[in-house]
Amino acid sequence: MQCQAPRCGAWLFKRSKDNLMQNNRLDTADLPAHIGIIMDGNGRWAKQRGLPRKYGHREGAKTFRRIVEHCERIGLRYLTVYAFSTENWKRPKDEVDSIMSLLEQYIDEAFARQKEDQDIRTCFIGDMSALSPILQQKIQRIEALGKDRTGLTVNVALNYGGRDELAHAMRAIAGQVQQGKLDPSDIDEQLISAHLYTGGQPDPDLIIRPSGEERLSNFLIWQAAYSEFVFMDVLWPDFTPEDLDRAIEIYRGRSRRFGGV
Repeated sequence: MQCQAPRCGAWLFKRSKDNLMQNNRLDTADLPAHIGIIMDGNGRWAKQRGLPRKYGHREGAKTFRRIVEHCERIGLRYLTVYAFSTENWKRPKDEVDSIMSLLEQYIDEAFARQKEDQDIRTCFIGDMSALSPILQQKIQRIEALGKDRTGLTVNVALNYGGRDELAHAMRAIAGQVQQGKLDPSDIDEQLISAHLYTGGQPDPDLIIRPSGEERLSNFLIWQAAYSEFVFMDVLWPDFTPEDLDRAIEIYRGRSRRFGGV
């Protein structure tokens, strides 16, 4: 897949502001309902500066907060970010510990700011059983806090893999068949979608990957069947709200036919 969005000149940033913003919110007529972001490039950002990789993750966490605030401001309904994959356990322990610490810090800050962020709902998708008991408790607490909120839903993909998600869904469906609650003929795309971690949410309209890489890396592989992709040559810690607006501008220029003419 060809890179759709190299770094561009000021005219496109200005166009994003002029054409997309109305009363400080994006025109929601063709705003994506759901955006997925593969937060890639933290380690390379740190390496370019001669710093340990964990410093890149710290800067990436700051970027994540800024992007969540921007998504809430423009009226996005769903944001799913790839925070830690099922394969990331292979990384050095110091780096893994730093990522988990940053996630705990994010949850703690979300509680501290719950009055300010009262419309934001945070969900975690993935296999939480491998996480520390303290982190699991904090996740359950923050999810319970936002369960009745109707604003922006932020899905944090943690210990997540698209293939693992499908295997999890298949086991759940197979168990219902074994118990006589389902007939194999009942299994269709809608049933499978309902058993995914994102069940009940729309599939992502747009998936963005910063860092110059052009692959999904096991992210939302079922849900991404008809997503639009935008690959951007900017490392995640340097990703800005203007970059997000620019990706949305590119998305708005696409013709989505879903197999039709």
